[in-house]
Amino acid sequence: MISRLYSPALIGVSFILMVASLGLVFLWVPTEATMGVVQRVFYFHVPLAWVAFLAFFMVLVGSSLYLWKREEKWDRLAYCSAEIGVVFTTLNLISGVIWAKSAWGVWWIWDARLTTVLVLWLIYVAYLLVRLYASATQTRSFAAVVGIVGFVNVPIVFMAIRWWRTVHPGPVIRSGGLSPSMLYTLMVCLVAFTVFYAVLLAVRTSVRGSEERVEALAHEMRR
Repeated sequence: MISRLYSPALIGVSFILMVASLGLVFLWVPTEATMGVVQRVFYFHVPLAWVAFLAFFMVLVGSSLYLWKREEKWDRLAYCSAEIGVVFTTLNLISGVIWAKSAWGVWWIWDARLTTVLVLWLIYVAYLLVRLYASATQTRSFAAVVGIVGFVNVPIVFMAIRWWRTVHPGPVIRSGGLSPSMLYTLMVCLVAFTVFYAVLLAVRTSVRGSEERVEALAHEMRR
């Protein structure tokens, strides 16, 4: 199970990769000629989006398997990954508006990419609210449905800059818009944030498992 990945070795690898990423971003990669220093937000903004997508994909997987097998471990995986995904989407939105203020002169515009990301954030905040307020007997099933349906918005976010005319920058990796040093730095950051997500998911599922056991014991004591 995911929680078994939690180990000092994984945490150590995550720490090393994060330190390497910071070194590359702030000490090695050249400053972009047009936007200047603020462009360095890019090396965090893109990995934050990637991890959010990955987290919500795991919600889709966990929710689907829970509805199929009715095993608590899959519901736990979906719930914990949704929490992490919401945090990373929030950070992605924050880094995005910081970058937008410098590049466009405004904090926010109702651009297709920005709007679809906000909708994605709202969907999974709703998922977490369902976990809090739905009736105890239906919480997991309702949340699983929201988690599955909500993932439909992930490819919409990804394709927004391809389907609609936007002011958001277009794809830069396949178009060759990055120098080799920039591309290398981005790849290291993507790996670092992915490993960090794995650490967070492992820790959170482990903690959630303990919470569920305590809740079960408290329920038994009240009977």
